[in-house]
Amino acid sequence: MKRLAIAVSACAIAIAGCATTGTSTDRAVIQAKNKVAPALVHIRPVKEVFSEGKREEVTVIGSGFIISDDGYVVTNEHVAGESTLVRCVLYNKDEFDAEVVGADKYTDVAVLKLKTDRTNFPKVKLASSANIESGQTVLALGSPQGLSRSVSMGIISVTDRYLGDRDESIAPYNNWIQTDAAINPGNSGGPLVNIRGEVVGVNTRRLGGADNVGFAIPIDTAKQVVDQIIETGRVTRSTIGVSFQETTSKTDDPNQLGVVIADVDPLSTGAEAGFVPGDVMIAVDSQPINARFEEDLPNVRKRIADLPVDKDITVRVQRGTEEQDIVVKTQALSDMRGKQVEIEEWGFTASELTPNIVRRAQLASSKGVLISGAQVGGVASTAGLRQGDIVLKVDGADVENLEAFSTVIQERVDAKTRLVLMQVKRGALTRFVIVKQNEPAAPTAVTGAVNGGSENEK
Repeated sequence: MKRLAIAVSACAIAIAGCATTGTSTDRAVIQAKNKVAPALVHIRPVKEVFSEGKREEVTVIGSGFIISDDGYVVTNEHVAGESTLVRCVLYNKDEFDAEVVGADKYTDVAVLKLKTDRTNFPKVKLASSANIESGQTVLALGSPQGLSRSVSMGIISVTDRYLGDRDESIAPYNNWIQTDAAINPGNSGGPLVNIRGEVVGVNTRRLGGADNVGFAIPIDTAKQVVDQIIETGRVTRSTIGVSFQETTSKTDDPNQLGVVIADVDPLSTGAEAGFVPGDVMIAVDSQPINARFEEDLPNVRKRIADLPVDKDITVRVQRGTEEQDIVVKTQALSDMRGKQVEIEEWGFTASELTPNIVRRAQLASSKGVLISGAQVGGVASTAGLRQGDIVLKVDGADVENLEAFSTVIQERVDAKTRLVLMQVKRGALTRFVIVKQNEPAAPTAVTGAVNGGSENEK
């Protein structure tokens, strides 16, 4: 009996200890949440969307967090970028309109400013993502599926997950924080918080088809972008027109340092300077550069992007067994996605040519515009214009850019020009397309009825 009593007593102590630990953990989580929650923002932007040859405005849902007393808010570019109106609901249910101060597609970070003179907003404390570790407890706060003021808990699975170059929506300068704290649609732009109530990341995306595999932008990356946007309204980056691969893609030699130049934009300063695919970049202005594995690539890209624009730099490359120095001038990196316009009368949308489009289409210059969509049965579609066509000339004149193209087409629309000749590139072929504008219908003699408007009117 005595032994049994001792065993029961020990068990009771163990249970009490477990209960105490659980309570302590709960308390820490609640305290961390309470530090950040007052600065949490539920965001409802009205975004400009181009789809199937039409321009539409749609309301989306996302999250954000206040970082300053006067109401600057951090969120994702894919939440608030290209918005015509942004409505923000704070944790205490106060509502404010906000302006988009700036947005950066390359890191998927955007900054809003609440439209108010208040200077006493609650704000978060930003930690350093350089100090995070796998296994660390984190909270994801936001509005999953529109359910505002939500909190989920998990751990950091990986501190520097590389997601590759699957598409242009993958931010090329980010290695991501991977977490199993639930991140769902609507969480985008919300804070990823450590157990001390400090923001270590910006919740951004999840892995489709998986349970609770989410990704956040490291806050150190976001801070650099946010500071530039608040100061200048935009982020300026440099490029030399080359893309990179890790050295293991070319050699098994563990002693091979540098990064492989995989491709060179033929219209870039890098091509003018003489870089060729297969060169191994060893150093930039005498500073070694290295990417043995693919997760090292974002840092290499960022090293180039952070250089001043229009600066001559000396790049040391290995070509075969020889090394040589190449002097190249950096140039400003253009937008990842081009601006778009809708030509409503012809039923199509067009966008700027980005460097990626120019390179993939193997164009001789950056002149022209991309047909980004065409409505079935519209004037453009009937004439034979298709999504993906690149318009090079209109009535024999070069298309300089999207603005010039829009002006020229609108002139033809207003003048009711019956036939408009376009030269377009489709795949490897160039062809001509004649756009025929419908002649105005003859007036009818019918009386006694009110015309409700043509079928082309919206």
